[in-house]
Amino acid sequence: MSDYGFLSVLPPVLAILLALRTKQVYVALIFGTWLGWLIISDWNVVTGTFATLEAFVNVFKSPGNTRVIMFSALVGALLLFIQFSGGVDGFMIGVSRFISRVESKRNIQSRMFVQLLAMVTGIVLFVETSISSLTVGTLYRPLFDKLKIPREKLAYIADSTSAPSSILIPFNAWGAFIMGLLLTQGIKNPMLVLGKAMVYDFYPILTILLVFVIIVSKKDFGPMAKAEKRTRETGKLLNDNAHPLLSDTITSLKSKPGIKFRAFNMYIPILTMVMMMPIYLSYTGWGAVEKSDGFFDHLTRAIGAGSGSSAVLYSVVTSILVAMVLYRSQKIMNMKEMVDMTLKGISELMPLALLMMLAFSISDVSNKLGTGVYVANVTKSWLTPQLLPFILFVISSFIAFSTGTSWGTFAIMMAISVPMAHAQGANLYLVVAATIGGGVFGDHCSPISDTTIISSMASASDHIDHVNTQLPYALFVGSITAVMYLIMGYLMG
Repeated sequence: MSDYGFLSVLPPVLAILLALRTKQVYVALIFGTWLGWLIISDWNVVTGTFATLEAFVNVFKSPGNTRVIMFSALVGALLLFIQFSGGVDGFMIGVSRFISRVESKRNIQSRMFVQLLAMVTGIVLFVETSISSLTVGTLYRPLFDKLKIPREKLAYIADSTSAPSSILIPFNAWGAFIMGLLLTQGIKNPMLVLGKAMVYDFYPILTILLVFVIIVSKKDFGPMAKAEKRTRETGKLLNDNAHPLLSDTITSLKSKPGIKFRAFNMYIPILTMVMMMPIYLSYTGWGAVEKSDGFFDHLTRAIGAGSGSSAVLYSVVTSILVAMVLYRSQKIMNMKEMVDMTLKGISELMPLALLMMLAFSISDVSNKLGTGVYVANVTKSWLTPQLLPFILFVISSFIAFSTGTSWGTFAIMMAISVPMAHAQGANLYLVVAATIGGGVFGDHCSPISDTTIISSMASASDHIDHVNTQLPYALFVGSITAVMYLIMGYLMG
């Protein structure tokens, strides 16, 4: 791979600056990708332009990318199904009654209680970040709308409880991926190392804690405070110039006239999607396990070796099929209505699929330019054992922010941080935690991150508004985390 040096950081930085400045995230990603291929093609405009177009096509050469894009599109069909079936209305009626009973006995306010429920739901669904943010946004958006809570707040809660909980409860593809990276670095017991590192994984811990504090104290700050004031004073759930990733067709579809509202018409498809996730992880990873100590050990290893992109795609397809059978048995929908609803849902989410394609494209060109490797190599020569955790956190944050991928950051940085910890005698658990935390932090802030995009989509929020309102909270926690790694580095170095 050619050494592009400082030029390698320009495409993702340009995309991020353009997205934040213009709020035209599609245009920003296209220009960022184009600049990357322009650099690779030695500034030949014609070659670079054609290479950019081919790069968009080549996104679909990756089965993982294609599965995620298909999953994102099929989610639209599932959302329309559960609304048209009366499931969402049934859920709202049931939860409203529950909240009323709790309020009368405990004097708890509805807005706070619903936000806490959304937070707990996001943490419980630690098995996969996409499932977590999607479920939180789908289940609670109607209730948040009814209680006049801004869409930006729902997106923040969905985003801030998905990846942090997945990394803190690593019995999922995240944990398996990191343990695999540790194994490649000669760590004989990666589960033990990962478990001990979690104690020092300050960013996800503090992120979830801040969500709780913000909800209970009702003390928002920055753009989120303005969003809360807007909704409180005007009733507007979004800014006037907002462009939510879900259209009104998806978010405001009425239940079919004349049917009975039943909450299980939403529970069953959503629970099917969630429960099938570990099953399909084990299915896709079963053959990859070469040896194990019994069935349960084999099952655990299989879940860890499974394909996350395959599992989410299979899960949403299974959920749609279960919904079809469920609604057909109640005579809510006939076959023509179900097919039409599926196609309509897919078409409504094509902008999201396009956004995912562009995000994958700029991530791919950043990898070809060696953005992450360049940033890591620039700083590794002057690190000390005391500064190592702090610097690794900062570098991992920047790489994840620039590339929009925490997993890619883990892959780049774990191969650098673990050997450096051994060479300099730094605390291995602290170093691993700093690398992981930086990847989650940078990904959490990045407008080109797939988890950030899915959180905006699931909550029907304007994507850039979600990034802008979440960023001060993430930076606040990230700054505290960086200082803690600096202090811990000197105490344990």
